[in-house]
Amino acid sequence: MSLRADPRPAAVEVRRFTPAQRRVHRTTAVLMGVCVATAACLYVPQLAELVGRRALVVTLHVWAGLALPVPVLAGLASRAFRADLGRLNRFGPHDRTWLRAALHRDRRHASRPAGKFNAGQKIYAAWVAGASVVMLATGLMMWLTHLTPLLWRTSATFVHDWLALTLGIVLAGHIGMALADPEARRGMRTGSVSREWADREHPLWRD
Repeated sequence: MSLRADPRPAAVEVRRFTPAQRRVHRTTAVLMGVCVATAACLYVPQLAELVGRRALVVTLHVWAGLALPVPVLAGLASRAFRADLGRLNRFGPHDRTWLRAALHRDRRHASRPAGKFNAGQKIYAAWVAGASVVMLATGLMMWLTHLTPLLWRTSATFVHDWLALTLGIVLAGHIGMALADPEARRGMRTGSVSREWADREHPLWRD
């Protein structure tokens, strides 16, 4: 009689994101990437010299920026997307606990309770949403020069440039944290995560 080890039970999968939610994220990421890349080509002399064709770069930058709100507005047709916006917009006592643990570098999972989104993700989403609105408004002032006085355009240029630098740093941190969590990336790529990961990282989330 041959001896065989029993097959390991398949990991339980949890649906985290719908196809509509993933499309919104991917399209927004592409548009944001175009904005950041073209901005770097416009403001870093070495990149500007390497790429050339400044007029084309400016056109890509402007239209990518104008299109940036479109995926989110289209996503409002999805009930799941609207529900996630509501979750991101609510800050509860467990989020304050999560932030205290993060500030004290307490990496124990028990010290960082989270629902579907943790406090760090909520703050990031709110900051990027606000920054995108300001970037769009200041960008329009810089583009449509005949609609605003010179003082407004000068102030808009200052805010746009420095906020763009800050946004690039924040996005780099977001990408770095995503690279450090393969299961979170799988959730955004396929829509599903393992039950074990969900219970460990988001114990208050009930799918």
